[in-house]
Amino acid sequence: MKEILRRYFHSFLHILFPHNCANCSADLLQEDSVLCSRCFTLLPDTGFFDVANNPVEKRFYGRVKIEAAAAGFYFNKHSIIQLLIAQLKYHGDLKSGKFLGRQIGIQLINSGRFDNVQAIVPVPLNAIKEKKRGYNQSFIIAQGIAQEFNRPILNDLLIRSVNTETQTKKNRISRFKNMQGVFEIDEYNLKSFRHILLIDDVITTGSTLESCSATLLLVPGMKISIATVAFA
Repeated sequence: MKEILRRYFHSFLHILFPHNCANCSADLLQEDSVLCSRCFTLLPDTGFFDVANNPVEKRFYGRVKIEAAAAGFYFNKHSIIQLLIAQLKYHGDLKSGKFLGRQIGIQLINSGRFDNVQAIVPVPLNAIKEKKRGYNQSFIIAQGIAQEFNRPILNDLLIRSVNTETQTKKNRISRFKNMQGVFEIDEYNLKSFRHILLIDDVITTGSTLESCSATLLLVPGMKISIATVAFA
């Protein structure tokens, strides 16, 4: 009897607060998802997590030493991934961010190439942007990752000491110059961790992640790996 009443109650709540697919608006059955099963299968998986020397790792060749790096999905215009990231960054949809993070966390576990990672560090957001937005999207993604890939999040380890201009319309060289000397480390929060997984939403030229990595690698014995939701 209790089970029947519980089902009726959840059905009633679903009528009042419908749970629809973020992409096609179809009715969803799983409360922890943001996509219906059909749209989920359309996600443009890169397969990078299982492959050494993948395109993400090659972005850092000759620039900074990385143990392993990967992005879960391709970032294409008008794609589901672009929609979910935009919902997270510009519309306060934290659920989409944690959903994306969980998908990356699952890929990290299945890969085996990231097993030695000790802690997760989200790339800090420009302080002005974070105050305006109310949150750092990389931290939301990191929370989703940690739900699957059980590692502590060191949210205060990297400090963005310089508020840079937007990177959106800059070329690779300009992006690199824009990110020089931007980050500092709060070593009090580092403790004994010596293999960090840097997290960001999208990798384009990799300049921001390069700057973060170069700063962290100033710590003796430090190793850096990288995981992003998308690869542009």
